[in-house]
Amino acid sequence: MVRPYTITRGRTAPERDDLTLITVLTTVRPAEGEPQPSRRALQPEHRVILARCEHPAAVAELAADLDLPVSVTKILLGDLIAQGLLTARAPLAVAGASGGVDLGLLAAVRDGLRRL
Repeated sequence: MVRPYTITRGRTAPERDDLTLITVLTTVRPAEGEPQPSRRALQPEHRVILARCEHPAAVAELAADLDLPVSVTKILLGDLIAQGLLTARAPLAVAGASGGVDLGLLAAVRDGLRRL
């Protein structure tokens, strides 16, 4: 077992404070004709994250897939975002991109939960 502080190189807190459990992350694909950034210098966990984020994934999903604490996962995600290899979208930005929040649906879910 590798200790979390080894994976994060001794860092105990993420540099970014905008990553929540439901922040959606996606691997950045280089534009056509642009060189692919080298991933050799990345840690194995970084490479797993990039492979997993080929399809959008939330921070909580990634932490579960890696079997790492969320705080450690956020540090690794911050590294990849800083290198321009990942993009992060806040949950409301995702909802807005898909046509907006359906308040009727949210109200129906709320009412259904209250009836339980």
